[in-house]
Amino acid sequence: MDVRLPPLGEGADSGTVVNLFVKEGDPITEDQPLLELENEKAVATIPSTVSGTVDKVFVKTGDKISVGQKILSLAAGPNAPSKSAPQVSKSKPRFSGPAGQPEKTGEAEEVEAAAPDEKQGAAPAASPAIRRLARDLGIELARVRGTARGGRIVLADLHAYIQRLQSRPAGTQPKGAAAASATAKPAGAQIDFSKWGSITKKPLSPLRQVIARRMTENWNAIPHVTQFDEADLTAVLALRKKHLAAYEKRGARLTVTSFMLQAVVDTLKLHPIFNSSLDEAAQEIVFKNYFHIGIAVDTEAGLIVPVIRDVDRKDLVQLSRELEELAAKARERKVAAEELKGGTFTLSNQGGIGGAQFTPLVNKPEVAVLGLGRAAAKPVARDGKVEIRTVLPLGLSYDHRIIDGGAAARFIVDLVKAIEGFEEKRVAFRS
Repeated sequence: MDVRLPPLGEGADSGTVVNLFVKEGDPITEDQPLLELENEKAVATIPSTVSGTVDKVFVKTGDKISVGQKILSLAAGPNAPSKSAPQVSKSKPRFSGPAGQPEKTGEAEEVEAAAPDEKQGAAPAASPAIRRLARDLGIELARVRGTARGGRIVLADLHAYIQRLQSRPAGTQPKGAAAASATAKPAGAQIDFSKWGSITKKPLSPLRQVIARRMTENWNAIPHVTQFDEADLTAVLALRKKHLAAYEKRGARLTVTSFMLQAVVDTLKLHPIFNSSLDEAAQEIVFKNYFHIGIAVDTEAGLIVPVIRDVDRKDLVQLSRELEELAAKARERKVAAEELKGGTFTLSNQGGIGGAQFTPLVNKPEVAVLGLGRAAAKPVARDGKVEIRTVLPLGLSYDHRIIDGGAAARFIVDLVKAIEGFEEKRVAFRS
């Protein structure tokens, strides 16, 4: 019998093998880990659903595999079902054919399986930019399976569809696919850089490919504008220094980011449009009554953004502990896929590295992101006198489709007030 890749969860249908734990001839038991799969910046372990002896392994480290693809086959034996017995999957398949027809498998058939009945006439969910791109490429969106929430089609789905078309044998493309295959833009022309000197090549890691795809999608889909300002951080740093030892005794590392989380949430409550998302299909703005803040973490493998839930309901001790735990998990690549989802606003702090203002990219489907630079001592005029104060550079990028410049200016003015007027009672421990 064959063991195939089971459903991976909402919005995920493929991943890259980063570790393989079995080989031909190995006995395996139910729930034994077979491999580790990297998907959407997270690494998950895929267990076996049956017991038996491995007859043949069909994947290797570095392979990109999809849901339903064959991972390995088991030899017949006392722990394995007979080859003549039908395989029963514990997981309900995501897609199946019409009643009375065999289920289609493999990437080539997935194109047909994903196509709804054209007579229904229901327009698939996709942004205007995606619809325009599909129209330019001659692609019928009804034949593309969307992997985003609610079946929405995103840029990655178009890429995957075109790749499947190009991998099919000649003459087997479905209706309307020939034009798409012919008009699809090829990858950039390959340049032989070795003609001018010695070079070294390094393949893009699966994580870097995800980052590249998402950043391209965010940049192409969202008209970005960045609002800059500075905040006097002197008082916050004094509070941090005063309470640092007490926090460490309780196993919490008090950082500037902890203060920023609370200041950001205070400001988001005053300006709820920054805690929203744009539903392009329904042409509605979705205001969220929860505050889940994404924290950009710089790792050796690339940028990862885990999410801290319900920031408004946690004190600085809880936030400081959770910040450190999530950052450590992200750097060790142990953060779960679910911990990367559901953010309403993102905070990117480069202060520990250096540099001043920068223009962070909005993390779709969020509508705004705050970038923090490195705080530095500067001369500041206060009450008619010039003083040396520690100043924090701020960069607020936002989606100009639903947020105007005036709203962004008001947001960052209130954010500066929240930072500079941070109350000490919020830093002290609750009784």
